[in-house]
Amino acid sequence: MHTVAVLSLKGGVGKTTVALGLASAALRRGVRTLVIDLDPQCNATSTLEPDDTEASVYDVLQDPSRDTVDKAIAPSAWGDGVDVLAGSEDAESLNHPDPGETRLGRLREALRLLQDDEDPYQLVLLDCPPSLGQLTRSALVAADRALLVTEPTMFAVAGVQRAFEAVQAEREHNEDLQPLGVVVNRVRPRSHEHQFRIDELRDIFGPLVMPVALPDRLAVQQAQGACMPIHEWGTPGAREVALAFNLLLARILRISRSRRRAVHHDFNDEEIEEAVDA
Repeated sequence: MHTVAVLSLKGGVGKTTVALGLASAALRRGVRTLVIDLDPQCNATSTLEPDDTEASVYDVLQDPSRDTVDKAIAPSAWGDGVDVLAGSEDAESLNHPDPGETRLGRLREALRLLQDDEDPYQLVLLDCPPSLGQLTRSALVAADRALLVTEPTMFAVAGVQRAFEAVQAEREHNEDLQPLGVVVNRVRPRSHEHQFRIDELRDIFGPLVMPVALPDRLAVQQAQGACMPIHEWGTPGAREVALAFNLLLARILRISRSRRRAVHHDFNDEEIEEAVDA
């Protein structure tokens, strides 16, 4: 089970968009996926439209028992293969700045229960809030990889630096945690400012900056507004974004399997063809 925390410590950079795009790519590829909505805004839950659940992430973080976990998970409206551990606005009340090890370990306990299932999830995506309290830190304790999301703007670059420092600090509680990489969202290729910030990110993070950047396309907002996977939206812009998510998912699954510390990789022709076909 590949467990990836999707985070940024600056709001509005498209963190939930990245989590949903990866879930869409996983659905197309047939990778059984669970999206855990830790953000009290619950945007991922709203877009995935699961049926009402008897419990939510709030309850799981209070009582990580098998019964509570099962009551908090429901199939998404996107189709078989993508489930949701439902978010809750009440989760904000649990977002303590210094929660202690017991509270931080509850989400990890819950995920360990799911590993023993007969048909376990192949991918777990943890959509974190843009703050460093119990919710995000619980995700980092439970995850084996952290995907940092940013935009090519000055303040977003500063936010991803803080997120990287948070990942490194949380390894005290989770020695298996590794930064998966930095994905740059909403890129306009003709923007000199965007290219300057991407170069700045590469100077700071080197090969951790993903070779796949996500283009700024209206189709992303349109698909989310319709509560549809980006792969099903069907416009040229949607197809461009969907291909980028295919490549990003392929990279995540390969790196997570290998558990390498070095993440630099150039896609070969076979991987690109596989992503296009997906």
